[in-house]
Amino acid sequence: MKTAVSLWDVAVGLSVPVGLYLLFVVIKFLRKYFRDIRTGMQFPCPPFHWLYGNFHLLDGHLGEKYLSITRDAVEKHPRGHTLWMPGYIPLITLTHPVPIKQLLKAPTKKSMDYESLRPWLGNGLVMSDGAIWKMHRRLLTPAFHFDILKQYVSVYNTAAGEMIEKLSEYGEKGESFESFQQASLCTMEVILQCAFSGEGMTEQTKKEYLGAVQKIGDSVTEVTMNTVYAMFPSIYHLSPGGREFLRQCDFVHDTANSIIKKRREELESNPEILAEKKRLDFIDILLTAQDEDGRGMTDEEIREQVDTFLFAGHDTTSSTLCWTLYSLAQHPQYQEKVQKEVDELLSGRDDDTIEWDDLNKLTFLTMCMKESMRLHGPVPAISRTTTEDTVIDGVPIPKDTYLMINMYALNHNPDVWGPDHMEFDPNRFHPDRIKGMDSHAFIPFSAGPRNCIGQNFALNEEKVLLGRLLHKFTFELDPAHPVEKDLPTVMKAKDGMWMKVKAKKTAG
Repeated sequence: MKTAVSLWDVAVGLSVPVGLYLLFVVIKFLRKYFRDIRTGMQFPCPPFHWLYGNFHLLDGHLGEKYLSITRDAVEKHPRGHTLWMPGYIPLITLTHPVPIKQLLKAPTKKSMDYESLRPWLGNGLVMSDGAIWKMHRRLLTPAFHFDILKQYVSVYNTAAGEMIEKLSEYGEKGESFESFQQASLCTMEVILQCAFSGEGMTEQTKKEYLGAVQKIGDSVTEVTMNTVYAMFPSIYHLSPGGREFLRQCDFVHDTANSIIKKRREELESNPEILAEKKRLDFIDILLTAQDEDGRGMTDEEIREQVDTFLFAGHDTTSSTLCWTLYSLAQHPQYQEKVQKEVDELLSGRDDDTIEWDDLNKLTFLTMCMKESMRLHGPVPAISRTTTEDTVIDGVPIPKDTYLMINMYALNHNPDVWGPDHMEFDPNRFHPDRIKGMDSHAFIPFSAGPRNCIGQNFALNEEKVLLGRLLHKFTFELDPAHPVEKDLPTVMKAKDGMWMKVKAKKTAG
């Protein structure tokens, strides 16, 4: 009995602090929960159900219905609004340049939305915050200097030539093709070549690598659409889909690690090897990057940045490529004008290569590309969590509040773009008109200190790919396959975007 009593005393002694701790956790959660509700109610709200919030209106996915609801909300509430998730959880959504600018200038960090990417991207530039982010951003900036970006133009042209060959086969047969599939293969090849020159990859390994990245993207989408998984990614990792996600992450990491290790060994044995290369790739540059104290990046840090580069630069670029061709196919008069601009640029040349010095001469192509990014934004939204108390559009926002910047809503805000915001009008981005545009009216690459470091890389790639394709072909939509928007992570087409091409008689 004495032993039993002693054990009982120990159990009671332990249960008191555990009970108090659990009570503390519950009280803390409830205080924040009701605080967030009060904050969310400070913004106008579209009609919502007390249990399902607004999400019962979405038909189970983020598609045309969600976009329609978003446009209705921003027309009624141009500055911002609150959407409600199941469980009475507020989603404060900013849709106007002024409050968006206030948030991007406020002390914030990445929101919980990004945590599902952690097993893949680690502490890469998209995921990191604070001192780590500042150090990595500083080390990575030279990798996107103009002198480095010039070297990648040859990669863009090679990828464009390969895509032209594939599309020519469809054109000769009069068959339609799914543009997102073709564009993704092209942009991923660009990324692989620019990241590590495709080195260390057989064609089979490359296909497996591409497949793994695509499966990882699908998994991220699955997490995004599931409230429980989004809030608790570790639960998802226990599911069959989550285990497959982690397996694909390991494969991608192992592939990149082996290449990085080999490159570092080559560099250490022959420090002059980089000077002998015609073109440096991303890994080459990161291996030699150092801060002011002479600290370089570890192999793991380099791999995380390479993975981030692949994530940020593959789907978004293919989305922009496809939606620009879609818009031009819908508006033949603008497609002809772009073709004329490119034809005049390349007139009299021995080949169709677009050079570095040509990129700033493709003015109308750039206008069409930006208008397409406005109308069919490749990245519909980004989110942040405040790290200090702040004020957004006159509303006090406490620390640790989740807010979304809805860039699709911003791009369709009548107060910013007028009542014809659904019309494709490239002249919105005429150089004379954009001089008076608010700096935060069009932010496809975000804005402020955490804007996309690779935006010039992406824009240059788009200009070369679009210029080369439109110099060779005229694009038409396949009426047998209507296009319906879908946005798992980037703006895509639910059942694909099917197009046809005809060879241009004037193409050289």
